[in-house]
Amino acid sequence: MRILIIEDDKDVAAFIRKGLLEAGWNVDHADNGRDGLFLAATESYDALIVDRMLPAVDGLGVIRTLRASNNRTPALVLSALGEVDDRVEGLKAGGDDYLVKPFAFSELHARLEALIRRSASAGAAPATVLEVADLRMDLLRREVHRGGRRIDLQPREFQLLEFLMRHAGQVVTRTMLLEGVWDYHFDPQTNVIDVHISRLRAKIDRGFATPLLHTVRGAGYRLDAAP
Repeated sequence: MRILIIEDDKDVAAFIRKGLLEAGWNVDHADNGRDGLFLAATESYDALIVDRMLPAVDGLGVIRTLRASNNRTPALVLSALGEVDDRVEGLKAGGDDYLVKPFAFSELHARLEALIRRSASAGAAPATVLEVADLRMDLLRREVHRGGRRIDLQPREFQLLEFLMRHAGQVVTRTMLLEGVWDYHFDPQTNVIDVHISRLRAKIDRGFATPLLHTVRGAGYRLDAAP
């Protein structure tokens, strides 16, 4: 997931950014409404986190401008203003949700996920690029890069990585991999998964400071930046 934070409070922005990065999401940040509006209008994001009170252009102005240009990227409004009228104004401006400061990161994260799910179910075009931390998969070009370095994968390795990236942050069981990658609806009693996981880990993690592919003992595998 790729998120844009438009927030002028450095501490709040750093708090949100840290949590999202640990969850395996990609994060951009703008500290004023003008720069935030430019990024939101010219780049592709899964969701926006927009502070209501911003220098240059206020948060609701950013959202109104985007909606006027038919940009429907889900937007979560952050504000210290929590009265009913304030919330209503934020939603009428085009915000999809409204979260009052101070807030718990777990609630912000859950609300973002809900916004993105609703956007997808409303008919958003399927993603052609998958990203987890600095790992990027282009499904149309059939290319994988990490940290700007191209990684060459065999067809089955590409399928395996795509499946893991589509379930980033989740524990993926051996049964899920057998069915989703190999189209087996039974356990062939071979080490085919272990072999491919080992090869894939060597390609996407070797030489990088932060491992992404984790073995969850007794459960399966998980792809994300968290240890």
